[in-house]
Amino acid sequence: MAFFCQTDSYATELLTEVVSCSPAQLKTENGGKKETLSGYNVILKDTVLFPEGGGQPDDRGLIGEVPVHRVTRQGPEAVHFVSSLLDPGSEVLVKVDWNRRFDHMQQHSGQHLITAIADSLYGYKTTSWELGRQRSFIELDTPTMTTEQAEAIEQLVNQKIRQRVPVIVRVITTDDPEFNQVRSRGLPDDHAGPVRIIDIEGVDANMCCGTHVANLSDLQVIKILGTEKGKKNKTNLIFLAGERVLKYAARSYSVEKSLTALLKNGPEEHIEAVEKLQKSVKTLQKNNLTLLRDLAVLTAQSFKNSPDRSKIFSLHRKEGDNEFMNIIANEIGTEDTIVFLTVGDEKTSGLFLLAGPPEIIDQVGPRAAKILDGKGAGKKGRFQGKANKMSQRGEVESLLQGVLNGTAPKEE
Repeated sequence: MAFFCQTDSYATELLTEVVSCSPAQLKTENGGKKETLSGYNVILKDTVLFPEGGGQPDDRGLIGEVPVHRVTRQGPEAVHFVSSLLDPGSEVLVKVDWNRRFDHMQQHSGQHLITAIADSLYGYKTTSWELGRQRSFIELDTPTMTTEQAEAIEQLVNQKIRQRVPVIVRVITTDDPEFNQVRSRGLPDDHAGPVRIIDIEGVDANMCCGTHVANLSDLQVIKILGTEKGKKNKTNLIFLAGERVLKYAARSYSVEKSLTALLKNGPEEHIEAVEKLQKSVKTLQKNNLTLLRDLAVLTAQSFKNSPDRSKIFSLHRKEGDNEFMNIIANEIGTEDTIVFLTVGDEKTSGLFLLAGPPEIIDQVGPRAAKILDGKGAGKKGRFQGKANKMSQRGEVESLLQGVLNGTAPKEE
């Protein structure tokens, strides 16, 4: 069975009937955080919303006024996940998010076209593809592709777009002689009934369940951004089609304009200017590290030369790293002195180091890490790690003083 969205990919709404509505849950990811939504799985008599398949993501839209969060195919049915109960037998108007749909149509038909041209020009077969949120890629069965080859593919696909080649959707049965001649990566295990053929006239015929443009002119333009090494000796060809090319150009110009203002030179000089800045930063970082090392040595010497130095040396510095702290500890010597050092934000996170007699450090190291809400490890009189509550370092100092005085409470 072909859904209405497959019969007419340009349709934006459909009046249909609710067949069933059953409680369900949907696992989603929002901003990297996984969550489970409670709602309902709805099956309609027919649908204008495409369920994911063929490498194409599913549509979004409305059933009446109820948002559809996911559409999946289960056998011959399209299952719509919604958050509100719908009455079986009721008539509903289903609307598609057209901007999302048309974007997917452009990328999917663009993939078919690039796949066909890459095969005809160089014999590179497509083994998989991914329709990404911003850019898409086609996995080609070749270990390498030259820049000249990618440019030739781009030139020919855009020529086909300018020629306004029709894209025809045909339906055949699995016993049709043509079934074994058209390009395909295989049918789903649960497929039943006729097979859809997406025929780019004179260019390619391919089995596919997705939604496609009716004419290559609707692709507007295809831009191949480049290639990268893929899995198992294959090459990923990265591309944009249609509106995505326009958006990419707008973003690129905005970045170029900002860089021009920041670097105070023309776009053709941006790379040279950034390279100079990178070299300057590396030099400054090197000089800064040298100064920090010198400061660490001077800090340690100042403490050692103090006539009334205590048994505990404690220091916090916003700028610094593990090397800075270890230099101080090494210079002071920790046979009879406890060194407590921290670097980073004085109220939130940073690094810490405890050094001193092993019998004391082994005892207080884990306790200090707990006070600082951090983690650490150590041996031979050194314990260091990361801290998330640097504001608690005063409590660590009190703990160290208590250990020396024999008044520190035992850990529970």
